[in-house]
Amino acid sequence: MPTAEGYPARAVAQARTLADMDARLVECRACPRLVAWREATALEKRAAFRDREYWGRPVPGFGPADATLLITGLAPAAHGANRTGRMFTGDRAGDLLFATLYELGLASRATVTGPDDGLELTGVRVTAPVHCAPPDNRPTPGERDTCRPWLTRETQLLRPTLRAVVALGAFGWQAALAALGEAGWSVPRPRPAFGHGARVPLPTADGSGAPLTVFGCYHVSQRNVFTGRLTPEMLSRVLAEAAHAAGLPVERRGG
Repeated sequence: MPTAEGYPARAVAQARTLADMDARLVECRACPRLVAWREATALEKRAAFRDREYWGRPVPGFGPADATLLITGLAPAAHGANRTGRMFTGDRAGDLLFATLYELGLASRATVTGPDDGLELTGVRVTAPVHCAPPDNRPTPGERDTCRPWLTRETQLLRPTLRAVVALGAFGWQAALAALGEAGWSVPRPRPAFGHGARVPLPTADGSGAPLTVFGCYHVSQRNVFTGRLTPEMLSRVLAEAAHAAGLPVERRGG
């Protein structure tokens, strides 16, 4: 078992591929509060999932290593991805996200349940700035910063193909901009404010390689959907614009 102190930074320095990084990520124990919470939740379980074995570890990103579009949110849900082991699966927020990706022709399934359901994403990778489920779905700033090397390295490894990023929510927006700045893109100062529909082009800091565009979108949380702050149509519009910026063909299903 790797020692917790300095682990993310040491691990990402050795990761040469996304698969290698993900293998190191799932062993991370750098944040004691998150480790205790994710593991306790995996033991206690929710009544509806009493007969299921929970993942209970850090949750890696999901999607092809040559993705041109990256979607990043907040953190795994305690009884969602912390149970299934795959980002954004097992809860209502993920249901909406993947159903919309399916509608746009970017996912092979509209309904997803876990790693064995056959889901494949086309040109899209889904991740988060914090990879462990936090209490009350609220990671601390320190936990966010400790986890940042994973997102920074993930975007570095995607850099040859990455052309667009969708940040779900203000937390994801700020975390994404910080990681992209460390990964080699030039982020304006002061940092652009989050807003639904926000769109910020980022050139590379050294002038080499392709720029990318960061899109802001309200988070796909149940609260945002139930209150009407985010509608399926609003989400679909942002994801379609981001897919276009990423060079992905959008073929809406059902006409």
